[in-house]
Amino acid sequence: MSTMVPPLYAGLVDDASLLPPSPTGLAEAESKFHEHTSAWFAGLIGNLLVPASVVGSEPVPRLVAALIGDIPAGTLPSTVEKLRAAGMVIEHVEAAVARRGEDPQPGLALLRTFASADPGTKVWAEIPLSWGLIGALDALAEARAEGLPIAPKFRVGGLAAELFPTPVELAAVICACRDRELPFKLAAGLRHATRHTDPETGFTHHGFLNVLVATLLAADGGEVAEVAEALAATHPVPLVEPARAHRDAPRPLFAGFGAANVVEPLTELVRLGLINGGYE
Repeated sequence: MSTMVPPLYAGLVDDASLLPPSPTGLAEAESKFHEHTSAWFAGLIGNLLVPASVVGSEPVPRLVAALIGDIPAGTLPSTVEKLRAAGMVIEHVEAAVARRGEDPQPGLALLRTFASADPGTKVWAEIPLSWGLIGALDALAEARAEGLPIAPKFRVGGLAAELFPTPVELAAVICACRDRELPFKLAAGLRHATRHTDPETGFTHHGFLNVLVATLLAADGGEVAEVAEALAATHPVPLVEPARAHRDAPRPLFAGFGAANVVEPLTELVRLGLINGGYE
């Protein structure tokens, strides 16, 4: 019996077990990551996300990983070089270009320079969903047209209500990426498959299945209102059938997201009948 993960979900979930506020150490995270990538659901797993700031506290893991650039952008090249010399295979780098409300262009220029100097490494530029966003997306589209492996990443949650974009706001971003042929990654807030309100904080979180289906609609030419409707759904019923219908095709645009425990999104996909051990 096949235990494949459908192509629609291939590499959807990065292992974010090392990201704050996690107490997990590098050795433990590496061990668990190897367990997950040896399991039947290995196809669902992307990279282990390793914050640059924790490197040095323990031996460098000798595996394929993604570096989270939570350090000054100017120090990224030397950090990547040191980690590679120590045995880490860095597949991609993710780094913020600005704080919310700041001009993203200077930070974006630094990451473009890094991408130019290291064309074999994908770069994900985390852009705040605020002032300067469209200009930043235009700059990324221009860079990709020049052959640079750089694309946007967006934070869709956090510790304040304004960090959670509305369905219409996020739909506009997805459609803007679609129009510029920009793949994107998401971070924060995607705790469950479907949109829900956290009873402890009162914040309404986006669902990763909502985002996936919304992106499928956008890729098929859907307008912002239609995409927003999928993002706003709080019940899985309108989401499951589109996801099931597209399960054998590669996922468009939405490159993935990080989860502190990769088994949680897997469990929800299994519960919804979208992934199971008998899939063929």
